[in-house]
Amino acid sequence: MNDTSHPDAELLQVDAPHRELLDQVLDKWSLQVLDQLCGRPQRFNELRRAIPVVGQKSLTVTLRRLERNGMIERVVLQTRPVAVEYRVAPVGNTLNQLIDALLRWTTENLPEVERARERFDTETGASDGGIQDDADKLA
Repeated sequence: MNDTSHPDAELLQVDAPHRELLDQVLDKWSLQVLDQLCGRPQRFNELRRAIPVVGQKSLTVTLRRLERNGMIERVVLQTRPVAVEYRVAPVGNTLNQLIDALLRWTTENLPEVERARERFDTETGASDGGIQDDADKLA
């Protein structure tokens, strides 16, 4: 990942602001919301139906965070009654191909990752991968 031979290597940073942005864009619901909105603008309840496992509060928080980061736009529609629609913003649209690539990568590689997890768990004898035990030892 830190290929210093690449001419743009000095541009690739992982400091606090970058981690914060990546955490907010790649969190539990943001990828799914962005994936939906890259297809077409949608109202809140349309998003809820498209992502049925997300709760109302979680979706609200996700939409506000994405709007704050400039990834989506909240548009008030002059209808009766007044309605709100969410659409991907230009900077958010630049993520469209990346999101598709990430989702494609997970689909293609999940079976191998699951096999690696099973091997690890079998070798370590831990159902949680021994991760908690290691964290406890470090604490």
